[in-house]
Formats: sequence, structure tokens, C-alpha cells
Amino acid sequence: MQYSHEDENFPLTRFESMLKTNDILFFDSSEFENIIHHYLENGKIALSKRAIKLGLEQHPTSINLRLFQVEILVIENKFSEADDLLDSLHNLEPTNEEIFIQKANVLSKQDEHQKAIDTLLIAIDMSNSPEDDADLYALIGMEYLFLDKFDNAIIYFKKCLESDTTDYSALHNIVYCYDFLDKNNEAIDYLNTFLNSNPYCEVAWHQLGRQYFAIKEYAKANAAFDFAIISDDTFVGAYIEKGKVLEKLKKHEEAIENYKITLALDDPTSFALLRMGHCYSKLGQDDLAIQFFKKTIDEDPLLDRGWIAICKFYMKRLNYQKALYYVNKAVTIDGDNVVYWKLYATINKRLKFLEEAERGYKRALELGNYELDTWLDRSDILTALGEYEAAIFNLLQTTEFYPENAEIEYRLAGLYFTVHQSEEGRFHLKNATCINIDYSFIISELFPQLTDRPLVRAIISDAKKTSNG
Repeated sequence: MQYSHEDENFPLTRFESMLKTNDILFFDSSEFENIIHHYLENGKIALSKRAIKLGLEQHPTSINLRLFQVEILVIENKFSEADDLLDSLHNLEPTNEEIFIQKANVLSKQDEHQKAIDTLLIAIDMSNSPEDDADLYALIGMEYLFLDKFDNAIIYFKKCLESDTTDYSALHNIVYCYDFLDKNNEAIDYLNTFLNSNPYCEVAWHQLGRQYFAIKEYAKANAAFDFAIISDDTFVGAYIEKGKVLEKLKKHEEAIENYKITLALDDPTSFALLRMGHCYSKLGQDDLAIQFFKKTIDEDPLLDRGWIAICKFYMKRLNYQKALYYVNKAVTIDGDNVVYWKLYATINKRLKFLEEAERGYKRALELGNYELDTWLDRSDILTALGEYEAAIFNLLQTTEFYPENAEIEYRLAGLYFTVHQSEEGRFHLKNATCINIDYSFIISELFPQLTDRPLVRAIISDAKKTSNG
């Protein structure tokens, strides 16, 4: 008998035409189950509820249709109603494992993860099918993940994979747990054992390669990705990872070849384009490097690494005007990106656009970038602009994050002397020389007008004598 996709959708088509015409058509309970499942899969809750209602009118004793009702109640966070319905269903069919699975789902949604696990274990005792067991083991694994019990989660994801070797999400979860526990070697041992009995599993080879990459065993990682590609020569992820390994091995031409394959197999990914740009840059092929950096930001304007790469490319070649053009575009697209603002400040500073540079550092600080150099660079620019009070205020804020720091204290000393607050200047200069005399060059560098002041010279020379003595 010929079977086509249209046959599969036939009950659905009939059901939807019935809703339009208000005619009552008969469906058997399994047809209703398929219709409801289809609507739930596609997030059409209202239509699911219509189908459940009509289904129960035609099949009032169907436990499976009632279980769909439970699913809807869980989606709507009506947990006590779901519980009551499950209790009544349990009285009707005390050995129906699906009832226990739904009970566990209700418990899980209420963060009762240990109780959910206990309930799923009862379902496993009732199960007669290894395939169902695999799903149940995976559900228990997920509950243990919610509890941050990674070792227990590993046990159940492994049981899942033993029951169904094609459950790649369980494989991913095992590796995720090992990663979280920083157990790369255990992950490698497990994957190698798994591959002994599943030698053509490209996902396992791919994961093995990533583990070797993490512990810097690049030759082994390369071999693992080769096996992933032999198992599936259209596996884009394996070519990407192989490219990354080849970059580490300084084989940039080969890395480019692997990234090129991914562009041929699938829509270009911004990651592959970006890596190709970096490889061409390493090979000194600047025209191709910039071409691929531009392709990266065209492909994904929100990928910050693309904009950063293109700005740094031009900065390295001292083409600050071009770098400025791109960093201006970057901050327009994402005005809350700290790295963009630091680059914006640095580029403007190199171009002697001090007001714009100060704006960049100020914005970076507002966005929570409290690195010492951000505070100091902003203060130096405010000093250069003659904004001495603002520079002082900026440095006093800095001392909250970096108390007793010589670089800050010398600057405060210089600024206080500059605004004729000699007592404060003297206090901070003495403090600075006590912390570290080696930074006293900051005064001559940033405040050359102060170097001949007797008080300043006396404090610095006294401190030098003391440190040498």
C-alpha cells in the first residue's frame, strides 16, 4: 500500500475543515492524539484545547486524551489541577507509566526535582520497552542537572546512551557534565570507549576532538576531526573545529581550506569568515584579510568580534582614520558594548581627538568597565584638556576600586598642586612616594611645570634617599 505525507495530514485537514463548517465528523482516538500532538509541537495551544475537548466528547474514556489535558494544565501553570487529574487517572490505570512521567513533569516544574526523580524511577520499573527506558533515563539525567548533581546526571545519561546509541543529546549532555566538572580526561576515556563500539559516530568524534583541543593536544584533536569528517563529509562543525586546530598548528593555508569547505556546504557563517580573515592576516595577505573581515560584518553586524577585528587590523597598520570609521559604525549598532567604547577612546586618542577619547572612556566606565587603565587614561585626557577638577573627581572615584595605588596618588598630587591646593598635593605626593618611588616619573611626564617646584623636588629626593639608604 502506497503511503504518502498527504495521508499523514489527512485527519488534520479533515479536522480543520470541520472547525470551519461546524460539521461534526468522527475521528478515532489515535487520530485525535496525532492532531493534538501536532498542535502542541507547533505551539498552537488554543487549537490543542479544541481538539482535546472534541476528542473527549467522542472518546470519554481515553486516558491518553486526558494526559494531553494534563500537558495543557502544566503549560498554563495549573499544577494542582494537573495533580488532581493525574490522581484520578492513576486510580483508573495504576500501572500506566505515562501517568508517572507526567507526575514527574508537574513536580519538576515546581522545582521538586528529587521527587520528580523518584517518580521517574517508578515509571522505569513499570516500563517494558528499552526505547522508553532511554527517554526516562534522559529525563532523570536532566533532573540531576537541575540539582547541579553532575556525577549522578552522567550515570543516567550514560544509561540512556546504552539503551539508545543514537541519542546524541544524551552524548552532548555527558560531555557537558564532564566539561563542567573540568574532567577532560574522563570525557576522553568515555568517548574513546563509546567509539570502540560506535566507530562511525561523527558526533562522538567531534566531541572527542573538542576535548583534545581543550587540553591542547592539537595533533590528536586534528585526527579526531578527520574521523568525524570521514564519518560524515558534510559535517560543517567538524570542518570549523579542524580549521581552529590547524590555526593552532600554524597551518593557516590548510585552515583556510577547511573554512572554505564550510562556505560551500552551508550558508556562510560569520565565524568561518572571521577566522579566514585572521588566517589571511597571519599570512600577510592584507587585501584578502580585510575582504573577509568586511564579509564578516556584512554577514552578522551584531558579531562584536568582527568589528573588533577590522578596527584592530587598521590600528595595527596605523590607519587610524579607517579604524575610526569602523568603530563609529560599531558603536552606532551597539552603544552598550564596552569593548567598542574602549577602542573608540583609544583610536580617538591616537588621532589627538581628546574630547571624543574622553567620551569613550567615560562611556566605558558607565558600562561597568572598571579596569585601572580606563580610569587613568580618562584622567590623563581630562588633565590634557585642562579639566583638572573633573580629573581629580575621576581619580578619587578610582581610589575606591584601587586604594593605595602609586599611579593614582602621583596623578592626584600633580593635579592638586596644579589647582594650587598645596596641602592636598603634598599629602598625595608623600603617599605616592611611600607606596612606590619608581613611579615618580609620572610627575615630570604629566606635570612638567611642577618638576622645578622646591616642595615637589624635596619630597621626591627625600624618598629616593630613604629607598636607596
